Amino acid sequence: MAMDSLAADIPRPETGERIVILTGAGVSAGSGLPTFRGPDGLWEGNRVEEVATPEAWARDPVLVRRFYNLRRRALAKVTPNPAHLAIAQVQRNLGARLVTQNVDDLHERAGSPQVLHLHGILTEARCDCGPASVTGIGYRDLTKEDRCPRGHSLRPNVVWFGEPVPLFTQACEWAAEADWLLIVGTSLLVYPAAALLHHASPSCRIVLIDPAPPPSVVPQPGHVWVLPIPADCGVPSLLRHWSPLP
Repeated sequence: MAMDSLAADIPRPETGERIVILTGAGVSAGSGLPTFRGPDGLWEGNRVEEVATPEAWARDPVLVRRFYNLRRRALAKVTPNPAHLAIAQVQRNLGARLVTQNVDDLHERAGSPQVLHLHGILTEARCDCGPASVTGIGYRDLTKEDRCPRGHSLRPNVVWFGEPVPLFTQACEWAAEADWLLIVGTSLLVYPAAALLHHASPSCRIVLIDPAPPPSVVPQPGHVWVLPIPADCGVPSLLRHWSPLP
């Protein structure tokens, strides 16, 4: 395939090298889920302050529930695309660790054995009582009648703007240990997730796959490779280049 030539100069990982994959909304765009920014992005029709902050939840929980219920319904109608499937294969074959900014469950449905969801996941709800309050809700609507054992209202188990990212420390530890960092479908504009790149060691090899690569990632021969193509084409191309995997 023509696109495979873009990955031709990326060496195959050696046996035992540690790979960390960071994915963003661009991975799920190939399944029909909108990204956050851009002409058809989620934030075009909804102001962040209205649906994705603790203040929004306190001010108008009905609106917030509706926004995430619609996203959950949309998620139920889509399936993993070739990028999700290829990432799952890299995990299974090379033991790669996967960190995602996405709140969908498409990586799990594609067969990824381990997924660190930095920003939470749509198919769960919680209250503010603590981790023990997390409960799976699948793809159903969240209603005002949904309560934790203590009687508090359940909210989507997602990290909103202005909230801490509890799993970021673990993600940073993984990045610091990585020999390879594969960044797929993310603008690297959302912090702290974008800062993972800066936690990688100077010797870490970096592969970025995104149709609109951020200017902060500059190709460097033998060290940084940029594939300016969609994730559902780019990750399978890289996987074909790396096959047979060690």
